[in-house]
Formats: sequence, structure tokens, C-alpha cells
Amino acid sequence: MTTPVPQEKSAQASAPVQTSAPVQASGPVKDQDVKYWTDRANDLLARPSEHIHSRSPAGAQSWFAGFFDCFNPIDSCLITCCLPCVTFGKVQHRMQHSVELEGYEPVNTSCLLLCGAACLGVACVPVAMQRQAIREKYNLDGNCIEDIARTICCGCCSIIQHDKEAEHRERLLRQGSVEQQYQTAPGMTYPPQ
Repeated sequence: MTTPVPQEKSAQASAPVQTSAPVQASGPVKDQDVKYWTDRANDLLARPSEHIHSRSPAGAQSWFAGFFDCFNPIDSCLITCCLPCVTFGKVQHRMQHSVELEGYEPVNTSCLLLCGAACLGVACVPVAMQRQAIREKYNLDGNCIEDIARTICCGCCSIIQHDKEAEHRERLLRQGSVEQQYQTAPGMTYPPQ
């Protein structure tokens, strides 16, 4: 029969441990992007029939970039064909953070999301979700079924179209806000007597 051996309390164990402020994780995964994709997926799962039957509002604009205009510029085409996740992440960064791609890293949350989805065989899901977000943000023609069909038909063509569209629309939005910001005020006039 064995008897329990009493353990000695060390002075170090009873001393209070100081903790520093939480360390901000630096790496490809950003909390803001995780929250964006989580919220987007939860919204999709909460209201699937609304998303599937959604249509563009009246007065929606046509896409600036054609679906099969994916060969120009060729560098974008080659990068997207070899590493679609990089272009996918770039589009998301441009839409959510910076049109000039300030702070952009090729391997980011959206890039890793697409890689994970591709490993599970469902890469078309985040690409179709991004396409829907682009349509909603810039008021573009289309519907959910088209988004899914285009993504399944040619995911790379779809991602390149997203890249061109987001760059073009974000620049237009930026120019519009600058033009509105610096407009001269009309001259003052006296009312007729």
C-alpha cells in the first residue's frame, strides 16, 4: 500500500503572476475579416431562400468588366489561374480596406478561406458569396443563380472579373467623393425685390 507524499509548496507558485496586455496576433488571419466572413455565412444560412431568389434592383448597372475578359492583363490572368486565392484575397482587401491595397498581404484571411474551401471541394461557395457582395455594393446586374453558375463554369474568370470590377468601382467611388469634397459653392445673390 502506498501512502501519498505531501507536496511542498514553492514560493514561486504562490507569487502573483503578472500578465501583460493581450498580444495582437500578427499573421495572415485578421479578426475583422473573420467576422466579415462569419457574418456573411450566418446571414446566408439564416435566410437561404431570400438569397437564392434575390435579384438586382431596378436600375442596376451592367458590369464594367466582361466575364471572359480575363486575359487582359495577362499577369492577373496567370496569377489567378495558378493561385486564385491570392486574387480572391486581393479583391476582398480592396473592397473592405483599401482601394490602393495599403496593408495588403498576398496570404490573408480571404485567401486562406478560399484554400480551405477548395480543399473541401466547395471553392465556388466563397467566390459566389464575394460576387454577390460585389453586386450588392456596386448595384450591379445579376442574381444568385447566375453567381453560382458563373462561379462553377469558370471560377478563375469570375475572380478576375471581380478584381477588375472592384478596382474600377472603388476608384469611381473615390473620385466621386473627392469631386464632391472640393466643389466650389455657388455665388451669393440678393433675392429680387
